[in-house]
Amino acid sequence: MEKKDLRIVFMGTPEFAVETLKALVENDYNVVAVVTQPDKPVGRHQTEMQPSEVKKYALEHHLPVLQPVKMKDPEFVEQLRSYDANLQVVVAFRMLPEVVWDMPEYGTFNVHAALLPQYRGAAPINWAVINGETQTGVTTFFLDHDIDTGRVIMQKPFDIPEEADVEYVYDGLMHLGAEICMETLKRIIAADGHPESIPQEKLMTAGQELHAAPKIFKETCQINWNQPAKKVYDFVRGLSPYPGAWTTLVSPDGKETVLKVFKTKRTDFRHGIVASTGILDREPCVWAADELLVIEELQLAGKKRMNGRDFLNGIKNFENYIIK
Repeated sequence: MEKKDLRIVFMGTPEFAVETLKALVENDYNVVAVVTQPDKPVGRHQTEMQPSEVKKYALEHHLPVLQPVKMKDPEFVEQLRSYDANLQVVVAFRMLPEVVWDMPEYGTFNVHAALLPQYRGAAPINWAVINGETQTGVTTFFLDHDIDTGRVIMQKPFDIPEEADVEYVYDGLMHLGAEICMETLKRIIAADGHPESIPQEKLMTAGQELHAAPKIFKETCQINWNQPAKKVYDFVRGLSPYPGAWTTLVSPDGKETVLKVFKTKRTDFRHGIVASTGILDREPCVWAADELLVIEELQLAGKKRMNGRDFLNGIKNFENYIIK
């Protein structure tokens, strides 16, 4: 098989997926159509419709775009079938029904931002950082009936530095994802559409704990200061800059305001109490279960993101406030 023999449908939505679609286009693969989420209403009155990043790129490069509301919609399924693709590539998209993922002759493979079988789910990058992992990676695997459980084609590791936040890891995996996609396609071509792949069970060791990566909601992002400082530190960087870990700032008169925390710093100060507020070297700080944490970057509701010192400059008698 040669590259020209592959007719590819690409499926994806966010910026993360654009890098892989860009690699397909720039490496002269035959992308016959792009499937992405419907445009979303934005703005104060929800009157403007915003296309996905994948759609923007696809239209700029004159690629046909499909935006189904329901993946099982018979009209969409027939439209997809009309492109006669023999391979589908999925990056950061929604769950596909069998009628879609089983349609192409050579199947459908996904680029997943984790080293499967670890971190199956919608938010693998966030959860890897939240859990203090020192390494993650990307995996290509064939889709099957269950989410993120299909046979693995390739994996590439990616180191997570101690101070890295989600933005750093996201950017690294975005580019690594495009790279592994290109290598996976070469394997598919070399194997006439049927590359070697292995069941995920063979990648597991006896007694290994599997970490899930479920979708993250607002309540997921609330900081629990009763945990050890290392866990709070990892939690904050695992949600920074988006969607952002948050806590509650209580004024002396009892008014509560949401406070987003984007960056903390561990100290050598140890204490046995929790959730009391203070100032250290002109920066706000909070006791975790075992250690004092300095808040270096934060954002009060309705205000802009700023460093801790600038934040304190705008608040009088901060020692009378409570962060909980």
